Amino acid sequence: MSNTIETKDPIKLNWINTIFLVLTPVLALIGSIWHGVTYGITWVELSIFFVWYFACGLSITVGYHRLFSHRSHQAILPLRILYALFGAGAFQNSILEWCSDHRRHHKETDKEGDPYNASRGFWWSHFFWILIDEDDGKVDYSNVRDLQKDWVIRLQHRFIFSIGFLVGMVAPALVGYAIGGIPTAIGGFVWGGLVRTVFVHHGTFLINSAAHVWGKQSYTINNSSKDSQWLAFFTFGEGYHNFHHAFQADYRNGIRWWHWDPSKWWIRAWSLVKFNSNLKRTPTASIETAKMRTSYSKIASKSEKQHSESTMSMFETRSNECISAMREALRFLDDKRSQLNKSSSNARQIIVKQIAHTKDKIMSINSEFQAILDDMMKPTVYPAV
Repeated sequence: MSNTIETKDPIKLNWINTIFLVLTPVLALIGSIWHGVTYGITWVELSIFFVWYFACGLSITVGYHRLFSHRSHQAILPLRILYALFGAGAFQNSILEWCSDHRRHHKETDKEGDPYNASRGFWWSHFFWILIDEDDGKVDYSNVRDLQKDWVIRLQHRFIFSIGFLVGMVAPALVGYAIGGIPTAIGGFVWGGLVRTVFVHHGTFLINSAAHVWGKQSYTINNSSKDSQWLAFFTFGEGYHNFHHAFQADYRNGIRWWHWDPSKWWIRAWSLVKFNSNLKRTPTASIETAKMRTSYSKIASKSEKQHSESTMSMFETRSNECISAMREALRFLDDKRSQLNKSSSNARQIIVKQIAHTKDKIMSINSEFQAILDDMMKPTVYPAV
């Protein structure tokens, strides 16, 4: 019998990441106070901050995330270069490393293989995972072989630290110097470099942490992702995270026109001048039926103790019939809408009537489905013996 006592491996800090993430907020706070007291804050410093904030932030959410990680659209070379430059200036690793981690996150969400596994706690998923090395030091890029074919991505990966320092710190200082000399150069470095880095960092980190804790789950309950409108405001639209986990290839996170999603608007705007193409959109039928399945699953988990197995089976059958009918109706509606502008005046009248009839049918299906959910919430009353 062995007397060996198993011990956990000691925590291995990534000292480069730790020093950078700890020192940056401290230097940003001290630098902003000192610069404000010494020189004052003008429109130049604030302008540099916002320009670099949006350039670096969108390079992560649009470039690193929606373009490179999920291939939700295609972008021309100049845009890809801008994303590579300002993405490096966001100080969140190279495109290859970021996308490799993110694809693993989607493949193994909330499981051991998830780099920023939310089940390990808020602070782990927020940024502790960046500070602690749990692998053997060898990075596996086998899940980003498609990205390695792009010379822009390969070049950025090779010179990531040099590009990041030049674009993220030196460039805003140079802009400040060109406008207002040494005082504004210091302001550009402090506000466009240090302060902006902290804001972009923790805005991105909130997607990994807060977006798996607070919000609604309308599209899937298979993982901890949540949709949050307030979080979307701080993350360039990435707060609609439950939708994203359900339909990760969609170029949108906020699917309604009123949803705050600057990343979606940016992608769409460049597509109007052909800088972006092949924008992927999830069919309405898939979105709505996912919402119905999720609603049913939530109610079923709450009401299964109130009903017999046969009753629950009956509810499931009825709900599946509604879901199938909804899918067919929405597909038919989309098909007719696409035909509408291509048809003659006589055919248009027929199609308009078909669309109106289908909308009535969809309302009827929704009412029937809601009635099923209401019935499920009512306890079964058994007759007295």
